[in-house]
Amino acid sequence: MSQEIKVSVLGLLAAAGSAISFSVIDVIFKFLSGDYPLYQVVMVRSVVALLVLAAVIIPLEGGFNILRTRQPKLHLMRCCAVLFANICFFTGLAIMPIAEAVAIAFATPLIVTALSVVVLKERVGPWRWGAVAVGFLGILIIMRPGPGSFQAAAILPFLGACGYATLHVLTRRAGGADKAATLSFYPTFGFLVVSALVGLFTGDGRFATGDNAAVDYILRAWVWPAPQDWWLFIGVGLAGSVGGYLVSQAYRLNEAGLAAPFEYIAMPMAVLWGVLVFDEWPDLPVWAGSALIIGAGLVSVWRETRRSRPVARPRPRSAG
Repeated sequence: MSQEIKVSVLGLLAAAGSAISFSVIDVIFKFLSGDYPLYQVVMVRSVVALLVLAAVIIPLEGGFNILRTRQPKLHLMRCCAVLFANICFFTGLAIMPIAEAVAIAFATPLIVTALSVVVLKERVGPWRWGAVAVGFLGILIIMRPGPGSFQAAAILPFLGACGYATLHVLTRRAGGADKAATLSFYPTFGFLVVSALVGLFTGDGRFATGDNAAVDYILRAWVWPAPQDWWLFIGVGLAGSVGGYLVSQAYRLNEAGLAAPFEYIAMPMAVLWGVLVFDEWPDLPVWAGSALIIGAGLVSVWRETRRSRPVARPRPRSAG
């Protein structure tokens, strides 16, 4: 029996807007990675995002009483998952082409499918298992395993995708008990606490040896931002808070199968940023692998929308 699907144009625009917002975050993080350590940018982003949440989004959602939760352990696990994901993804983004990192990160909905079997005891049919297999084939094409072509840095955005998938599975396990603003607040607050601690203990740069670019990106010395960079620091915080709110609205107003394709706008946006800002043009394996990953992700989302119970959004990256 066919079922009528309600379409919200506002929700679809919100999905597209969230994809653009998150692509802005990616390009700013990569642009600033040459001069500032990861957690310095994360700290400023967290401060700005918390201010926007406190001043605008939380009041719209019902006030600060919505921050009360009966699932503190679950929120702590979500914070750990998204912290791990951000370290891996943004470190990989700093040392490899932006389009490749973003393409690999789109493996998140495929990993969600696999984790849902183990963690949530959900049944997965042959269509979705086939999508997982095709998606991982796309990842292998981009990573190019082999003695002369393997990119070790590509492991980082893949690990980031695993972290984000864990976040989404834990969010699904929450069962809708908390509002979107609540789910966004705790990871953002966790970012602020962790980045402040990292700055306190490693901000002088004494642990950065110069031997490894990825490690140095995390542990290099904090420096006072140049005047022309302040707008980038503020912009990444605004983009994070706006993107998180828009993606919540997108999946509140539309089914996942309708909203998800609009989020894949992030892939051509990554290519555009790579060409215009970093003079990076993806080669043929990246195009081929990206097509397989995105196609498999869309098939997985389509199959989930045919199930009777609600599903988690397949967003590769978010603050919470």
